[in-house]
Amino acid sequence: MTRPNQIEIRAADPANPDLHPLILGNQRHGAATAPAASDHTFGIADLCHPDIQFFAAYHAGTPLGCGALKALPDGRAEVKSVFVSQSARGQGLARQLMQYLAQVAQDVGFLALVLETGSPLCPGYDAARALYEGLGYDYCPPFGSYVEDPQSVFMQLPLTSSNRTTH
Repeated sequence: MTRPNQIEIRAADPANPDLHPLILGNQRHGAATAPAASDHTFGIADLCHPDIQFFAAYHAGTPLGCGALKALPDGRAEVKSVFVSQSARGQGLARQLMQYLAQVAQDVGFLALVLETGSPLCPGYDAARALYEGLGYDYCPPFGSYVEDPQSVFMQLPLTSSNRTTH
């Protein structure tokens, strides 16, 4: 069992082959749980875009999870590609990743985090929605280029200004 305090989360290069199993696992999950038109999962090339900050969680040098932030023009950041390997599930790593992403976003000065995830019509996302709700995310309208979709829900977490820095 991996202990949460033994996890190191740091910026990573999604082009690194060691991280491809996580990114591809996330893509397989998206493809298996949502219709293609409703699957907004990012692949390796998407995650290499300059507007994306990609992070990986490691234990003893082994990547166990990942997540990314996509800068939006309205001062918010979209959470993308949060995924934890099967071997590390059930130990709080997804929560750690989400909290880390929120801290990074707050430190950079983003106003809020937003995300798109599967609706209750996609039971493969039940745990994700429960996690986001538990972290204080509220449901919101679609943002950016997203449109209403019965397979998707949209959530937002305002970030407090007290610890935000301006750049």
